[in-house]
Amino acid sequence: MTQSLRLGISGASGRMGAALRDLLDGDERFELVHAVVSSASAHAGQPVFPDGTHPLRYAQDWSNAPALDVVIDFSGPHGLSATLDYCLANGTPLVTGTTGMDSMLEARLQKATETIALLRAANFSLGVAVLTHLLRDAAASLPEWDIEIVEAHHSRKQDAPSGTALALGHAAAAARETTLDAAAVYTREGRTGERVEGSIGFAVVRGGDIVGEHTAMVIGQGERLELSHRATDRSIFARGALQAALWLRGRATGLWRLEDVIATPR
Repeated sequence: MTQSLRLGISGASGRMGAALRDLLDGDERFELVHAVVSSASAHAGQPVFPDGTHPLRYAQDWSNAPALDVVIDFSGPHGLSATLDYCLANGTPLVTGTTGMDSMLEARLQKATETIALLRAANFSLGVAVLTHLLRDAAASLPEWDIEIVEAHHSRKQDAPSGTALALGHAAAAARETTLDAAAVYTREGRTGERVEGSIGFAVVRGGDIVGEHTAMVIGQGERLELSHRATDRSIFARGALQAALWLRGRATGLWRLEDVIATPR
C-alpha cells in the first residue's frame, strides 16, 4: 500500500481550505501535517478539525513546518509568496489555485518551475480540464469559426471575466497560434461595428449563488458547437486539487497543468 501523502495547506481556514479539510477527514491517502492561515486570522492556534480529535492546529506561517510531500495553496498573493519560499527551500512540489498575482510573483512562479514541480490551475474541476482540452481541439479544427465564452458566477465574485474563462480563452488562442492579448474582446456597447475576424469574445453574468458556469461557443455558418460546464458544489474544486496533489508527488520539476492529470492518471 502506498504511504499516505504528507500534505500542507496554505489558506486552510478559507472556503477552499474548509472544503479540503472536509474531504481529507477519514481519507487514508493523505495525512494533513501543516495548515497555514494568514497572520491576521482569528483561527491561528485553533484546532484544524472541529471535533478536536486531531492534534493539528492552524499555524500562522511555515517556520515550524516539517518535511512535506506536497503543498496545496489557496490563500492569496501574499500567502502564496510565503508558501513558495517554503517549497523552494525544501524542494516541495506545489499545487496552487491562487489568482490575482502581480507580474513579480508571476515571474517568481515561472522561475520556480526550474527547481520544483508546480501545478497551477484557475479552476480545479476535472470537468473543466476536459472542457479546456475539447475547446483547444475545436478551436484548432475549426479555425474560421467564431469563438465566444460566456461565464456566470455568484453576486459576490470580485473579478470579471473569471480566471477560468480567461484560461479557456488562452487555450483557444494558443490553438490558433495567437494570443489572448491580441484576440480578446471584453466589452461591447453601442455601435461596435461588425465582429472582428479571429476575435474571442467574453460575456459575464453575476447573480445569486451560482457556483460557476462556463460555456464556450464555437460558431460557424448555419451551425454552432457549445461546450459547457456547470458546477453545483464547491467540493469539486477541492477534490480536483487533492487529485492533483496525489499526481504531483514524485513528478519532475517543471510547470504542470490539470490537463496533465487527466491525460496520465495514476
